[in-house]
Amino acid sequence: MTASDDLLRLENQLCFALVTAARNVVAIYRPILEPLGLTHPQYLVMLALWERDPRPLNDLAAELAMEPATASPLVKRLEAEGLIARQRSSEDERRLDITLTATGRALRERAVNVPQQVMEAVGMNVGEISALRDGLGPFVGRRAESD
Repeated sequence: MTASDDLLRLENQLCFALVTAARNVVAIYRPILEPLGLTHPQYLVMLALWERDPRPLNDLAAELAMEPATASPLVKRLEAEGLIARQRSSEDERRLDITLTATGRALRERAVNVPQQVMEAVGMNVGEISALRDGLGPFVGRRAESD
């Protein structure tokens, strides 16, 4: 086997490691988020809204690296759960503003321990998690170029 053949081994593929890690990270979050009534994608939406609300759906989707059409069903589900409200902007009726409800704001207090629980589940501390996250920097926020 040559060096270039070794580069083609599945275990040596960055894409495989990242996809597997992403799937496993979501599996770690699942039982932690379940008592909050949130899925992992819904948790990400709530995190963004806890940082800043209200905000337009398009801005929220962009921050989460999603298409608005992908974010919209998540937002509708969170609205059905009473955590957020959607309303047309008074400034621009084409814009859909997303706002936390009192219940959505209160959920933040219950979610404050999620990061610690994740760190315990993976046996890593804040510094190790930060280093791992920061090491992914070249891959975060990059969009595939269209043809």
